Amino acid sequence: METDCTRDELPDNGGVITPLPAGTRLLHIGPHKTGTTSIQSALFEARDEMARHGVEWPATTRHPMEAVLAACACTGMMGDVEPTERHWERLLERVRATGRRTSVISSEFFADAPDDGTIGRIVGQLGGDRVHILVTLRPLARIMPSQWQQYVQNGLRMGYEDWLEHMLRKPPYDKPNPSFWRRHRHDRLVERWAGVVGAERVTVVVVDDRDRAGLLRTFETLLGLPSGLLRPVPDAANRSLTLAETEMLRNLNKEFRANELPAELYSQLIRNGAVMHMKNTCTPGPGDVKIGTPRWAVEAAAEIGAEIAERIGASGVRILGDLRLLSETQKPATRTEGEPRIAPETAAQALYGALAAAAAAPVRHTAGARSRTVHQTSSMELVRVLGHRCLKRLRLR
Repeated sequence: METDCTRDELPDNGGVITPLPAGTRLLHIGPHKTGTTSIQSALFEARDEMARHGVEWPATTRHPMEAVLAACACTGMMGDVEPTERHWERLLERVRATGRRTSVISSEFFADAPDDGTIGRIVGQLGGDRVHILVTLRPLARIMPSQWQQYVQNGLRMGYEDWLEHMLRKPPYDKPNPSFWRRHRHDRLVERWAGVVGAERVTVVVVDDRDRAGLLRTFETLLGLPSGLLRPVPDAANRSLTLAETEMLRNLNKEFRANELPAELYSQLIRNGAVMHMKNTCTPGPGDVKIGTPRWAVEAAAEIGAEIAERIGASGVRILGDLRLLSETQKPATRTEGEPRIAPETAAQALYGALAAAAAAPVRHTAGARSRTVHQTSSMELVRVLGHRCLKRLRLR
């Protein structure tokens, strides 16, 4: 096993991480909640500078999500545009256009590839033996709260502790989110990709949250870029929700599902309206309660993390960082007493975000309607009318 430790120990080659060969197509597959958005933002922001140093970013956006979902035969986020093969083909065309230059593609949704055949097809289409796989890992105890609130942003209605019970104590551990362990049983994820490309073409980076710039420096070195070229990009829209914000959204999800409103409406008004505006305009303060993981779940995650570290360590892949971090038992957040309360300003911004999203999709009336005031119309009927109008606008688009 080749082990490069970026913090407490030095690798056998004197502490130097060897850059990948020129012409490599570096495929960063995540998984989710391991620093993917921060590295994608930094790479996208620096794409012109990288090109001057011989490294291409083929995607036209920060994250080519639709293309990767199509490649992995996965559905999109609830209510979003359905990914098609054409999304993937367009990305492949841009990858091929890079010629013999080094290039980098990053998406955590590659971790959702369902089988070896899909992985083999993706690797073959991206360049076969030119492809090198990069996996970034964090401790499960730090991933779980972030992943739960992300599932809530896609319509999940289950509370955090109940969700943990299902993921950690209720075999076969595939409800309500079968994607969780496909993504986050990290040893099996590494084994699936190494089984297709070979262990020598897989690098695992263990992210150390104490070193916020460490992941950027690792990417620079692997790609042969000058130190300091990749810089953090502030992104309020990517922040995690507080416990109160998540609980507000989770209860809204219950009402949304109970009234059988369409998924397209959820995408436009809730996720990309209320939640996005709230995250962009409201910064959590020291008094806001974070999502706290109970001790039993932290210990269960650490035990699984130790198994993951042992199997990855014996897999023959290149390891950058300290695998012992994957079995860390420090509790990520402490649950305070009392019920979480959302600030009135935060609730107002969320409501405004939904109204602004609705206002951005005006609908022309095709037939006369009997005039009624808002006060003469039931709240349920108002919601249904608003949903109908937004859907009509979406279909016109």
